[in-house]
Amino acid sequence: MAHSLSPECTPLKHAYDSCFNAWFAGYLEPTLTVHEQREKDKNPRDYQKRKAEEFQQNCGKVWESYRECVQKAIKNKGLTEVLDQAREENPLREPPPPLDIPSHGGSSQNSK
Repeated sequence: MAHSLSPECTPLKHAYDSCFNAWFAGYLEPTLTVHEQREKDKNPRDYQKRKAEEFQQNCGKVWESYRECVQKAIKNKGLTEVLDQAREENPLREPPPPLDIPSHGGSSQNSK
């Protein structure tokens, strides 16, 4: 695993990376069997909500600790102004809404 911006943040980074990777593998797992997931969860938003809560419960505290450590390191290294300038020149934009992709379970016109 890579090191963090500051050596004192590296153990927190490794802890967070491990937690996130384990959580994300579980998050992606149902996408391998989309049909089964649709049968389990008629509302995909319920699944997303459950996974977000799971992330907060399992990784939330270590994420906050790591983020605070990095923010302190940014300030101590004098990078705050550089980051503010970069954010002003290239602001993050809201991502576009997800596409509503119809399921392929229906019959096609060619099957008649």
